[in-house]
Amino acid sequence: MDEYAYVPGATTVGAVFGEGTILASEKRVVYRSYILSRNAKKVFKINERIGMACAGLISDMQSLLGELKSKVYLFELENRRQISVKSTARLLSNMLFEERGRFATEILIGGVDASGVKLYIMDRFGSVTPDNYATVGSGAQIAIGVLEEGYKKEMSIEDAKELVIKSVRSAMSRDTMSGNGIDVLTITNNGALENTFEI
Repeated sequence: MDEYAYVPGATTVGAVFGEGTILASEKRVVYRSYILSRNAKKVFKINERIGMACAGLISDMQSLLGELKSKVYLFELENRRQISVKSTARLLSNMLFEERGRFATEILIGGVDASGVKLYIMDRFGSVTPDNYATVGSGAQIAIGVLEEGYKKEMSIEDAKELVIKSVRSAMSRDTMSGNGIDVLTITNNGALENTFEI
């Protein structure tokens, strides 16, 4: 049984700031002591106002992302309005709860809507917890210390980007399941911008 124990490998962080929400994760995929990939994507754009960042199994992330994007598209088509960040988190929560923990992943959902900037933390069973900043994955305990020390809710987009990169980098220096660059997704009222930083 230990062979299949759930280990959410990765360091994934998120934070809200004055203008929007920022999500970031490193790019390494590990199986036991073997590095499978140095170029994995764990931060995803759902639409121009909402993003998702994950820690755990890449296959589960990709499966959830595809289904969630379809549900968001269908919601907006049927209701003729943009879906809120909270409603997106609820859709994903229902998907996770129906599977009772089958998906080996922890998720951050963040974005901007009419009610403001939002960030939600989700476990594999579908619980939804709002927060101003969060970390998930094997490097979370290291990254959270950096976030807590430097976080300010009204910080600028540049300061937010610098802080999440610093927090992921600090975890990469100690967590063997994290490494090989950082993907960052910045979401504001102007849309979603993806960047990759080689470390």
